[in-house]
Amino acid sequence: MVQDQEFIEFVIKAIVNNPDEVKVTRTVDERGVLITLDLNPTDIGYVIGRRGNTVRAIRTLLKVVGAKNNALVNLKINEPEGSEHRRPEAASHSTPSSSMMEDVDTSAIDNLDI
Repeated sequence: MVQDQEFIEFVIKAIVNNPDEVKVTRTVDERGVLITLDLNPTDIGYVIGRRGNTVRAIRTLLKVVGAKNNALVNLKINEPEGSEHRRPEAASHSTPSSSMMEDVDTSAIDNLDI
């Protein structure tokens, strides 16, 4: 196993409830390295985290590991059938909720005179 694949497998197995069901696949093409993650449907929420924060952090660390080895590394999570994670666009096509709007930083435009 290569260093980036070992890293991702270690991290993911440490945060899920079903580490025996974690499968990490590594493929290389002209665009770089793709790490594909398959896991138990009940564990998808732990990997993605609230508002995607966990998976964002994992991807950042994975890019650092890849950069150390002069490789562009990306992570793809195969969303299993019956997973507990719902994508925001599938949940509603209406206006953004107030909780989503609270995350927007408007400091750069707050003092504009228009």
